[in-house]
Amino acid sequence: MSETTTIRISRDTHARVTRLAAERHETIDKTVSAAIRALLQDAMARDLAADLTDEETEWLDADAG
Repeated sequence: MSETTTIRISRDTHARVTRLAAERHETIDKTVSAAIRALLQDAMARDLAADLTDEETEWLDADAG
């Protein structure tokens, strides 16, 4: 880690992330980074699973030639 900062979290959250990092045999930083990535992927998956808007459907059905 080249640069660090401090974030305020509850003692309970700190204990949970510390325990999870230990179970995964990785640093807290790596565990938190993986959690953030998973949240972003989850949001992306929800967006992709959503029904298309009328405008999106029209665009996809447009003649490309």
